[in-house]
Amino acid sequence: FGGKTSHSAILARALEIPAVVGLSNLPEDISDDTDILLDGEIGEVIILPTDNEKSDYENKKKNYDTNKEMLKKYRELPSISKDGKKVEIAGNIGSPEDAKKVIENGGEGIGLFRTEFLFMDRDCMPTEEEQFESYKEVAAVMEGKPVIIRTLDIGGDKEIPYMGIVQDENPFLGYRAIRLCLDRKDDIYIPQLRALLRASAFGNIKIMLPLITSMDEIREAKALISDIKKELDEKNIAYNKNIEVGIMVETAAASLLADIFAKEVDFFSIGTNDLIQYTMSVDRGNVKIAGLYSPFSPAVLRSINRIITEAKKAGIMVGMCGEAAADPLLIPVLLAWGMDEFSMSASSILKSRQIISGCDSKDLKAKADKVLEMSTESEIKEYLKKLTEELGC
Repeated sequence: FGGKTSHSAILARALEIPAVVGLSNLPEDISDDTDILLDGEIGEVIILPTDNEKSDYENKKKNYDTNKEMLKKYRELPSISKDGKKVEIAGNIGSPEDAKKVIENGGEGIGLFRTEFLFMDRDCMPTEEEQFESYKEVAAVMEGKPVIIRTLDIGGDKEIPYMGIVQDENPFLGYRAIRLCLDRKDDIYIPQLRALLRASAFGNIKIMLPLITSMDEIREAKALISDIKKELDEKNIAYNKNIEVGIMVETAAASLLADIFAKEVDFFSIGTNDLIQYTMSVDRGNVKIAGLYSPFSPAVLRSINRIITEAKKAGIMVGMCGEAAADPLLIPVLLAWGMDEFSMSASSILKSRQIISGCDSKDLKAKADKVLEMSTESEIKEYLKKLTEELGC
């Protein structure tokens, strides 16, 4: 069910469970004991494989395991390109337990803590204290490394029945994320922001606002944070007084207003999963139009380039926490354009570090900029395949 960036697919990647989505025309007579091969890398399922196919996949699995073992040498190495450009490779998580996997894989921080998972699979709202303990635990696991925590992003493909949210006709365009939180300050947003601020006393926590489309949303959220800081001061409760507040840049509006937003926030994190969806007007969970959903779209890449450029002009950090951040074809381009942080599933960290260590960002700049002149996805993809072959990635 859904596309490769759907909630279920993201969970499968985080848990390192091989999965294939968007399958059609499967025989109805498949039983629990039917022999199948599942290839999560190319999105293919082979029903009743032949002996030769089984042998081929046994060899593929051996090669996969060998390569995974080889990548372990990058665990303790910094993320530095050939020309000395230092970037940060961080992890996307949904729970404190996930943070441990990021550390095990050599992650240099948390680029996205999806806090909605703390609200899911339960019958009532997590208390401020429960949230505080979760945020504090992640900060402790990361031992001073940056931890970017996204405030509640509910809606779209993530529903929470006990919140009493009426289903929108177009859930991805409706009452979700920052819109929901600013509308329900007392029972949702203030407790979460207070928990985040309290937890910031125990580590390098940063607050990230999702689905921003206007300056009013940023200023209203920041005003709320300021009010909570005053309340904590009055009660002598510790918190990081200089906590950074940034935004997810994941809408066409945020991309077009990146130059203005960059003057108001401390960092950008490009959420490509939604940015692609909103830029291309394509439901990322609809398999019938999955071909339109691609990070290699000329419009998407131009948007990403603009966001990075405006962040660099303003002198703020710019990262990426969508699935595209770990794409082997895109990493060299993003590096050349000036991306500071790449955040991904823990299992992708070491491979991404290997790719970055083999790139010369200065030498790549002109080559990366060529994609901005291209007019089709297929042209861009073919060009980037040749570029990565040339780099030996």
